[in-house]
Amino acid sequence: MKKRTLYVTDMDGTLLNNGSYVSNRSSAIISDLSHDGALITVATARTPATVVPLMEGTFTTVPFVVLTGAALYDHAAGAYHDVRYIPAGDMELLRQLYSEAGVHPFVYHLDADGRLVVYHHHDMTQPERDFYVPRRNLRLKRFTFEPMCREAEDNVLLLFSTAPRKVILPLADALRAAGRFSVSCYPDIFTPDVLLLEVFATGVSKADAISRLEQSTGASRIVAFGDNLNDIPMLEMADVAVAVANAHPQVKECADIVIGPNYDDSVARFMLHDFYNN
Repeated sequence: MKKRTLYVTDMDGTLLNNGSYVSNRSSAIISDLSHDGALITVATARTPATVVPLMEGTFTTVPFVVLTGAALYDHAAGAYHDVRYIPAGDMELLRQLYSEAGVHPFVYHLDADGRLVVYHHHDMTQPERDFYVPRRNLRLKRFTFEPMCREAEDNVLLLFSTAPRKVILPLADALRAAGRFSVSCYPDIFTPDVLLLEVFATGVSKADAISRLEQSTGASRIVAFGDNLNDIPMLEMADVAVAVANAHPQVKECADIVIGPNYDDSVARFMLHDFYNN
């Protein structure tokens, strides 16, 4: 009997090409597969504010794994669900650790209407501005530069920072040592000397969210695709771990299969072959 497979792919550097979009060919393949019953989704550090526009022309039926697994996003209903919030009682410790490091994070919060609001209350560094400017007018994400009220701390999903390696690494170590958070620290694929730091509630990961999707979809086999260090836990829990040719060396080491590069529709072409041959 054919196993019900859930295909999960990272976006940047994996499904997306070097222009940072889903090519027409990849979109057509994934849409056709989904119409034929394939279970396909993305698992990404991105929010729906950028995932939805990027996937707009691609038909899929499975919720997106967004914010590195802190939430699922039902793109048909336009709603977050299965959200994992940072406990409000941990926010004081986070303020202390970030203050000691001299880092001012973007704080991601869901408001009472389920809309994503991002707080940042400090002058921006250049890496922070490089992150903010392309995202400032997105429909599904609103930035605010007012202080965050204490009541809003009940619904915080993520603290995100971008800074040079020498600034981020000590902070990441301190956050991990606290033992109360899920910490993801990895290079920006566009600017390798700049690190991205994501802090979530403990237990949050792409892998954990995919496990929940596996149960809800009734899948019995997972094929996962990735390129960067934050994809490793997802690849390790998959039945078939696939790295693209442009992946980080450590990602290739943990993969079962290395396919072509992200700019050659390699992920979609692998899905096409696998779906009809397994």
